[in-house]
Amino acid sequence: MTKPDPNVVLRRLPLFVGGLGAVLLLINRFLTPELTNSQARGDVLGVILCAVLILTGLIWQQVQPRSPDTVQLIGEEGFVLAADLPEAVKTELAWASHLLLTNTVTRSLIVFYQGQVLLRRGILGTKSEVTPGPILKRVLEKQQAIYLVALYVYPGKIEFDYLPDNTQGVICQPIGDKGVLILGANAPRSYTKQDEIWIAGIADKLAVSLQKLEFKS
Repeated sequence: MTKPDPNVVLRRLPLFVGGLGAVLLLINRFLTPELTNSQARGDVLGVILCAVLILTGLIWQQVQPRSPDTVQLIGEEGFVLAADLPEAVKTELAWASHLLLTNTVTRSLIVFYQGQVLLRRGILGTKSEVTPGPILKRVLEKQQAIYLVALYVYPGKIEFDYLPDNTQGVICQPIGDKGVLILGANAPRSYTKQDEIWIAGIADKLAVSLQKLEFKS
């Protein structure tokens, strides 16, 4: 489903005015029994103005960014936390996941840390366990985020079988050197650069909290 363009009338207005002006000039020329020099000059100017309007309308049609198509992710909405976590960590994970789900295009997320799924929230996939594939392993090894802008075009999408089947975009954001924050979106190419920076900041905050948990245990 694509969001309606609120500026569609404005963008089409130059095309309409230019086309209408050209038609009126043509009718006026046919209905004029004798063409004067001043009218000829006026017609030339009118044709130029109509051409500029039509060209402007065509350019506005082409440069207008198209909103990415969104889908309804397949799955049930849920909120699952690992049972053996301290209350402070549960609160931290709940806070972080709520921010991501309400302020970005994220519709499904997983916190995977030290080989364990600590959190699943949003639209849940049918599989609850995370088995790291090549993409997730690379994120853990390099400690660099990977953004798959359109998941369906990547052969490696099969490793994300723990997300809803029709997930459109995925960000794998490292949590320190021991975990990954996995975010699934319902539209391709939908995360902005600002979103990526903000997600990295939340992941860094989670890394600090989870490292404190390790020291306590």
